Amino acid sequence: MQPTLTPYLALVDIANRAKAQSKGLPARQEVKPYWTGIGFSILGQRFVASMEDVVELLEVPQYTFIPGVQPWVRGVANVRGRLLPLIDLAAFFGGHLTSPRQRRRVLVLEQEKLYVGLIVDELHGMQHLALEFGKLPPADLTDSFAPMISGQFELQQGRWLVFDLQALVNDFQFADAAAH
Repeated sequence: MQPTLTPYLALVDIANRAKAQSKGLPARQEVKPYWTGIGFSILGQRFVASMEDVVELLEVPQYTFIPGVQPWVRGVANVRGRLLPLIDLAAFFGGHLTSPRQRRRVLVLEQEKLYVGLIVDELHGMQHLALEFGKLPPADLTDSFAPMISGQFELQQGRWLVFDLQALVNDFQFADAAAH
């Protein structure tokens, strides 16, 4: 016959049996830092832009042509009551969009007085790129892209160029949308 345990000793006994049957904590794993951006394609290249710069992603809305502007300015769209200028990013770099219209998307940028949409061939969604692969310096770029690229991630599935949207916004040609 077992002696009667006090309530406290009964709880201690239950705790000891639970510890004896429990599994240990998982092994300590090192957390690897990641850089997160929005992946997109133009002119056959894959790019990733900082999540901080893109405020919205849209399907290409209907837009109205604007006379007297650069050929890479597609027009202006009404997006929830706001006028959004649409820029064909491939045309800005001297090419043309190659994907079917239903695959194209718009990256919307908004900073202080700037509100603009960049039309790209395809959207690849959020990309979480391990910093252990490094933001390597860009190599073998065409002259038109070079000022907008701040690095690259070299992965097994290919290269992601880091597109600096701030450099694009600050570019004199981009700011001068009027036709000459």
